[in-house]
Amino acid sequence: MRRQALALATAAAAPLLGAAVSPGRTPGDVEALGWRKMEWNGIRPADFSATPTGGVRVQGQGQGAFVTRPLQGAPACLAWRWRVDAGPPATDLTRRGGDDRAIAVSIGFSAFGPAVGFATRTQHAVAQASAGSHALPRSVLSYVWGGSGREGPGFFASPWTGAITKLRVLRPADAPRGQWVEERVDLGADWRAAFGAGEVPTMMELVVSSDAEDTHARVDAQVENIRLVPCR
Repeated sequence: MRRQALALATAAAAPLLGAAVSPGRTPGDVEALGWRKMEWNGIRPADFSATPTGGVRVQGQGQGAFVTRPLQGAPACLAWRWRVDAGPPATDLTRRGGDDRAIAVSIGFSAFGPAVGFATRTQHAVAQASAGSHALPRSVLSYVWGGSGREGPGFFASPWTGAITKLRVLRPADAPRGQWVEERVDLGADWRAAFGAGEVPTMMELVVSSDAEDTHARVDAQVENIRLVPCR
């Protein structure tokens, strides 16, 4: 995927994210659930639709896009369930180009990680000035269904926005398809594992994205029942 899923920003964030994005046409049933569709310029947009149970479904062939909605408050645990009926083959998510994935769930946070340097902060400031009232996330955790599985069990830097976006493969591309899988992650613990020690910032946005542009693969994936739950 040429521009990983920090897909959490508007077109004004293009200098930061490495690619221009713009608002797409949000289907009415998806908009009714609080989502807004965004598209990467130059990539044919995938189709999003609402599921009968209040989730979202993404379908396409060699396409990509994402939907975003606010998610505010202090980090807790995030739970959801998802399934992939069709998706890209295994790709190396640590390398630019060819790093496709069927679906990803990403969370944007309000503060940088402690290791973020001056250059990234400057890029972000420029993007934020252009974005106006749309506050851009300063750190992102992205949970992926895709990849080779050899990326490791923990978080690794996005090859496109590595200082800001950290990825974790929850289900590799060859995971069983056509069945629902439950997930539960501790956002506070994961943020510290991905970005280092320090106070975990508040959440800002939730994104569901898909990208099959490089492999031209067919995608049919769903996610539903995304919710914050107590961490035990």
